Amino acid sequence: QLQLVESGGGLVQPGGSLRLSCAASGLALDYTAIGWFRQAPGKEREGVSCISWYDGKLYYADSVKGRFTISRDKAKDTVVLQIDSLKPEDAAIYYCAARYPVLTLETTCGIADLYGYWGQGTQVTVSS
Repeated sequence: QLQLVESGGGLVQPGGSLRLSCAASGLALDYTAIGWFRQAPGKEREGVSCISWYDGKLYYADSVKGRFTISRDKAKDTVVLQIDSLKPEDAAIYYCAARYPVLTLETTCGIADLYGYWGQGTQVTVSS
């Protein structure tokens, strides 16, 4: 069983930065895509960014492009989401998720229903 644990959330002012981490254990990540999703109160779960482990292909939602950066650390089996220039509308619970089997991203991360493994989430709050 693949297990995912998010960390790095917290309270930050608008314009600030956060570094979210997703640590994986239990299974090899060679043929996965790792995605970050977020869900704010009253809104549907939204795919934010994702990366394919095998070839490092990236995807960003239009709402975060230019402000969020996703990367993988193969030595630590960890995916990092660097968030800069935070806006109030970025506030949400951020979830890490994994999808098997994936060699490369075709167009987007894929919908949330395709991801079979989920972390418990980390809260991002943006407030003055």
